[in-house]
Formats: sequence, structure tokens, C-alpha cells
Amino acid sequence: MEFSLNRDVLLSSLNHVQSVVEKRSTLQILSNVLIQVNNSKLKLTSTDLDIIFVEEISSLVIAKQGSTTTSASILYDIVRKCSPNSKIEFKLISEDKLELKSENSKFNLKCLSPNDFPLSEEDFKDNGFDLESKKLLKLINKTKISISNDETRHYLSGVFLHKTEIDKNFFLTAAATDTHRLSVSNIKLKSDINFEPIIVPKKTIFQISSLLNENNETVTILHNKSKIKFKLKNSVLISKVIDGKFPNYNKVIPKNNQKILEINLKDFINAVDRVVSVSSDKKEGVKMYIFKNYVQLSVNSPNSGDGTEKIKANFNSDEIEISFNARYLMDVASQVEGEKMIFSLHDTGSPAIIKDQSDPNSCYVVMPMKI
Repeated sequence: MEFSLNRDVLLSSLNHVQSVVEKRSTLQILSNVLIQVNNSKLKLTSTDLDIIFVEEISSLVIAKQGSTTTSASILYDIVRKCSPNSKIEFKLISEDKLELKSENSKFNLKCLSPNDFPLSEEDFKDNGFDLESKKLLKLINKTKISISNDETRHYLSGVFLHKTEIDKNFFLTAAATDTHRLSVSNIKLKSDINFEPIIVPKKTIFQISSLLNENNETVTILHNKSKIKFKLKNSVLISKVIDGKFPNYNKVIPKNNQKILEINLKDFINAVDRVVSVSSDKKEGVKMYIFKNYVQLSVNSPNSGDGTEKIKANFNSDEIEISFNARYLMDVASQVEGEKMIFSLHDTGSPAIIKDQSDPNSCYVVMPMKI
């Protein structure tokens, strides 16, 4: 195997590949990237046994075809430190040695046989559908903020993807919850699709989010009972899905929240960010004193002090006092695209619904805190 290519092109692909690799794996081969050169392409593959990621590069010069595996993290680190736009040359010297040259640098990397690299054939029937990558990215970003980190509730440690129908319109719906907050978002589909409900693991969600963030192309989604596949132009991500039942999240979305608070998004973000400055870990509860024309935000930290700030708002009810986790509010605010955040409230102890004025297809439910 012998080939050469541009450092920047390789670095971009290695960045995706090495993020899948399990850093503390007991199996050394799982720390490696599979490098295959054939059919005028370089194919890079990594896996942690739950996720398989493949990316192809076509802009390279091939002197000799072949394959090997070497440490993904070491290769990434070397390429990252090479000069931008430099030429990198690879040559497989022996079964266990890969030579890498760039400008005045030369490295010999240890290799393991590509025959030991774990790859499995996946049976995905022709039931896929296409989505614009930016729409899927928006769906994922709006819901991943609520993924649970509680390992004892494995069925909450991902995003629940499923098809919904509203007024004869079909949607791909995503939901996530950690039991303290809930995020739900929808993408309208052009037509009905054959899609069984699945829970996509957190690591997969963040991996595909990173990929989509760099793409403007169409993504094809295929799935079977145990796995989901995302196909982009030059890359493929296959992941196991979580075996479990996602709770009926519609039951926790309040139906009688009639007290409506409208607040400017930028004013709210800046005010919350300022008042939580007195909290050393930024996790103190924010107390909201809501009046007709303004909201007073207050944070009181026993160890650091307290802070208050008033911001203009519109409220259609009598004054109310309610407290929330500051980070939850900021997470929701980070996904709001319009100029205003809309809070629908009931009372001090009931969950609030937060909506984006410009996005009727997304909503958030946040439980209040007791302070």
C-alpha cells in the first residue's frame, strides 16, 4: 500500500474517525483506524462495536493498493501537527509497519492486521428516506440538550425518533428527557414513510450532529430493528439503537398552562448569564418574579452572594414567582431562533412549557425548582 494526499483533507476525515474510537478499549484493534486503498479511493473506518463509521476520500494519488490498521489517535495527532496544506505520503513497509512522511518529518507507526478489524455486514432493507442535512441537524440539536446521563435508565440516554401524523401531515419527531426537562421537535415530511420508533444513543446523536454541521447535502436514513444507518455523500454512520421503551412523553406536556409570558430572547440570555455569575458552579436555581410588564431574576448562593436583574416582559396574568435550573433555561434559550421566548405557566409548582416564537414545531417542558 502506497499513496499520498493533502494534509487538510486527511485531517478532516480523521477528526470524524477518531471521535468514534473507544479511547480505553481493552481490545487494541478497536483503538485503530482501518485504512483501505482501492478503486481510486481511500476508505477510513473506525468502530467501538456499537458504532461503525466509514469515510471515503477520492482526492489522492495512489501508487499501490492495500490495507492496514494503525492507532487512530496517534495518526490524528501526527497529521494535526503537520503543516497546513502539506503533502503526506504513506507507505506500508511491512505487515506491522506503516511509514508516514511529510516535509522533513518521518514516522514509522505500528500496525495490526486488517483481517482482525471487526466489521459486520448490515442488512438494511430498502425502506430508507431522505432529509435535508440542515433540517435533521436542527431536529437533533433541539432535542439532544435533554438527553439523560442516568445510566440506570438506559432508555432515556438517547433521542427517541418516531413518525407522527397531525392533520394528515406526516412528521419525523424527536424527543428526549432526563425527567427534569423534555424537548420535542418535528420535521414535516413530504410523504408517509415506513419508520418504526427507535431510540438513538447519545454518542451516535453527537457524532451525527458533528457530521451534519459540516454538510449541506442530503442524508439518507435507513434502519432495521436493531440498527440505524445515516448515509451522506462520502460517509456512512451505522449505530446500534437502544433496546428499551421510551415513555409516553405526551402525558407530561401540560394542557392547562394559560398564563403566558413573552420575553426578549437576548435580554433573557444576558440577564440570566449575569445573575448566575454569583454562583461558582453556575447551577444555582434562578428565581423569576413575574409581573405584568417585567421579570425580576434572582440568584442567591449561600457561598458566594446574590444577584438580581430586571428585564422588560409581557405577562397576561397576576404576578407569580417560579424558579428553574439556570442551565436548563440557557440550554433552551440556545436553541430558540426567534426574537422571543414564550413561557406558558400554571402555578409555582407546575412544569412550564417554553416555545420559540418562530418555530411552532418545537417545544420544551421544564420542571420548576424548590428554592
